Amino acid sequence: DLATSLNNRGQIKYFRVEFAAAMEDYTAAIQCQPGFEVPYYNRGLVLYRLGCFDEAIKDFRKVLELNPQFEDAALSLKQAILDKEEKQKRGY
Repeated sequence: DLATSLNNRGQIKYFRVEFAAAMEDYTAAIQCQPGFEVPYYNRGLVLYRLGCFDEAIKDFRKVLELNPQFEDAALSLKQAILDKEEKQKRGY
């Protein structure tokens, strides 16, 4: 379906380190199918790598709201929270 295709295209762009383009595809997949948790997770990973911890945390929480058994999202959420706290401790 369209949402899966958009997510998959986003993955290709992610692996090419084309983060902005990947996020556009993930966001389009979410708009197309808001209950599809995978593009939220993938977009969260990009946001995390860019240091946008608040936005990444929001996406990871949405994944777990849609699918509480999504273990990678739970681990990523914990790591994003820890890294956000560490960044705040260092004052930037």
